[in-house]
Amino acid sequence: MDIQNAVAQPATPVGVTRREEYRPPEWLVPEVALDFDLDPARTVVRSRLSVERNGAGAGALRLDGAGQAPLSVQVDGVLVNDWRLDGEQLVVPLAGASHEVEIEVAIAPEKNTQLMGLYASGGILCTQCEAEGFRRITYFPDRPDVLSVYRVRMTADARRYPVLLANGDPIAQGMGEDGRHWAEWQDPFPKPSYLFALVAGDLQVNRTTFTTRSGRDVELGIWVRAADLAKTGHALHALELAMAWDERTYGREYDLDVFNIVAVDDFNFGAMENKGLNIFNSRYILADPDTATDYDYDAIAAVVAHEYFHNWSGNRVTCRDWFQLSLKEGFTVYRDQGFSADQGSAAVKRIEDVRGLRAGQFPEDAGPLAHPVRPDSYQEISNFYTATIYNKGAELIRMMATILGTAKFRAASDLYFERFDGTAATCEDFVACMEEAGGVDLAQFRLWYSQAGTPRVQASLEHEGGRARLRLAQATPPTPGQPLKAPMLLPLKVKLFGAETGRALVEERLVMLGDPAETIVFDGIAERPVLSINRGFSAPVVIESDRGVADLAFLSAHDDDPFARYEAMQQLMLDALVADAVEGDRSTHDAVIAAVARTLDDPALDPAFQAEAVLLPSESFIGDQMSVVDPDAIFRAREGLRRALGERLAERWRAAYDGAREPYAYTPEAKGRRRLRNVALGFLAAAGGNGADKLAFTQFEAADNMTDRMGALTVLANGKSGSRDAALAGFYARHRDNGLVIDKWFQVQALSSRDDTGAAVAELARHPDFTLSNPNRVRALVGAFGVNQRAFNAADGSGYRFLADQLLRLDPLNPQTAAKLLPPLARWRRFDAGRAELMRAELERIVGTAGLSKDLFEQASKSLEG
Repeated sequence: MDIQNAVAQPATPVGVTRREEYRPPEWLVPEVALDFDLDPARTVVRSRLSVERNGAGAGALRLDGAGQAPLSVQVDGVLVNDWRLDGEQLVVPLAGASHEVEIEVAIAPEKNTQLMGLYASGGILCTQCEAEGFRRITYFPDRPDVLSVYRVRMTADARRYPVLLANGDPIAQGMGEDGRHWAEWQDPFPKPSYLFALVAGDLQVNRTTFTTRSGRDVELGIWVRAADLAKTGHALHALELAMAWDERTYGREYDLDVFNIVAVDDFNFGAMENKGLNIFNSRYILADPDTATDYDYDAIAAVVAHEYFHNWSGNRVTCRDWFQLSLKEGFTVYRDQGFSADQGSAAVKRIEDVRGLRAGQFPEDAGPLAHPVRPDSYQEISNFYTATIYNKGAELIRMMATILGTAKFRAASDLYFERFDGTAATCEDFVACMEEAGGVDLAQFRLWYSQAGTPRVQASLEHEGGRARLRLAQATPPTPGQPLKAPMLLPLKVKLFGAETGRALVEERLVMLGDPAETIVFDGIAERPVLSINRGFSAPVVIESDRGVADLAFLSAHDDDPFARYEAMQQLMLDALVADAVEGDRSTHDAVIAAVARTLDDPALDPAFQAEAVLLPSESFIGDQMSVVDPDAIFRAREGLRRALGERLAERWRAAYDGAREPYAYTPEAKGRRRLRNVALGFLAAAGGNGADKLAFTQFEAADNMTDRMGALTVLANGKSGSRDAALAGFYARHRDNGLVIDKWFQVQALSSRDDTGAAVAELARHPDFTLSNPNRVRALVGAFGVNQRAFNAADGSGYRFLADQLLRLDPLNPQTAAKLLPPLARWRRFDAGRAELMRAELERIVGTAGLSKDLFEQASKSLEG
């Protein structure tokens, strides 16, 4: 029999799966027993399925597969030959209500470059089954609404794979013949196949014990290669913090005796929440001050928490079908955001989350790949692991929490967990619990799940005769398949300040905007009011207000909501940058510089907040405000304002820089000071001619942590000083044996603002350390280059050709990763005619390529059609 080869074969894009066509499974599988005879070249998998007919149907048993063929099929202990293959499905005729079906297949993990199913990574055998990877291991009804209790036995070479892990708790182990050993694990909690996990390898463990609030001891372990063991302490501590936080905040206690995490180098995602055995991309586990930045440390804690929180929001309660993906992901992102906010500055965390939403999800909502939080159809479900599902989905949960209030939201989440524990639920089930426990009507709110696009709110404030009128109007632009939009329910937090006194004229209130237009009247307003709106970013919308330079400058200095204060500064900068890029108008630069000076001078502000507030909006976000994106004009405008800020505020930047010299410590306060120091270094370098390059190189050489080393290297990589090449060479030489750090080396060059970045990236793609087989490395170079707006959008189209070439090389190996890197080409309609034609031509070249995966085909074809 042929052995499964996971390299993508020439495939014709398949049909569309539609939410409206959902039907319950015809067969359930209450119990599964799996027996793995593990070997990287040929693994034999024997599965025993206890199947029960679900309902009154009489159809055959249909089991999903992918690439393999059965070596044998038995029904109730008898070998049968009346099975057939229907495409990739194994069809077994069955009469009656229940049977025992046993299937034997062989697969080849070492050939699995898609990294879905069972595959090899750095000498480790591991799995990734979400969304449809389990079918690459054995035949099964591979859908999330089939929940089973799993018992797993693994046999492997004891010297090569001394550690054998699976879901649940260990129940037995022993030695076999010929130097092979075995282990058995059992997970007593029913779960869908996408949560199955297995790991075999030569691993070491960092262990501790967590005692739950009910007094149960849980053994925690993070498993890595021996050389990486010293870098697991931060992740293990984050896991303990997350478990305690979930008990306090949501009342959720862990339910097994062990909780294991394994780090692997080759992984398509950040991590996977498999029940009791999380498998992680090593970049979200391994950290020490010399190799990981503050951002890396924070990301590790957030991802560890996210995957742990899935134990309830995703595992104990899973999703009925993949259209409900945001049920588990949106809710869990909201939960991990709350955890991270409680570990440091809640204000800075909110700013970071909104910046990420605007960078990733807003453009998605405005382009041809726009889709609702609960999609209606897909060709390849892996393409819907998007910012819309995750980040916008989290904003929907946040809005409901805002509407209900803290106590009622907790009651509603308790009701949801209790009512749907052990089942596969829907987004509607979650919203219904919010309504029931919160005593609210969310009928209009449900549009957030079915309607794509980012609402735009026009806000104008009038003041006359002691009365202020806030006029609000909302509209959502058309998106593919949804040309007409109904008004949404928007919870907008607003407050009025006095322009002369700075005092609050109207305390914060929640305005529920549900009509296309509404007017809110405030009486007793004696002085001219200044509007603070969408405080805390209470709704994921775009605010278009009539606030001028003076009002924005006022709010940037006096608003008592940290996010609104940050937002006012960003809007002040954004208006100035767009005016410069479009019309060459720099008349508001002085106001921006004065506002930044006030922020730097305010001793009451957290340095971490100061660092975020004074950063200019990104080039891509500036482009989002323009009818036609002009990358060169945007770059000139942004660099011009950076230079002016650097020159005019040089003494303040130097004071901020010098004031943060201190030995390394990973604390919220120290992180904030490091952040401001490196932002200050960037502005000093932007001014030019002030010794900033020498300052950066000195910092690079003397740094006692990766945050400062990368901060200096970023400045040098963007510049033209002679020390640039020395710094890049020194960084590479120091870290060449650490793949995660070399990813940073590739990325910092791909994001460089230099004129020759496109050519440099093309050369780096030929570097001996660049490989398409590792998703982290691909994202570090190809993915980073795709978001470098000016370099990628070179007028000659070289950036577009480079990306298309890389995607076509990557697609046969790893179609999921290839498809996720295509969106920069999808924005072709946002650019001038010359660039748009060049981008469209590359999309057409991709779509016209024979044997294209359905992953990449769906993304490219929708980009052309949308």
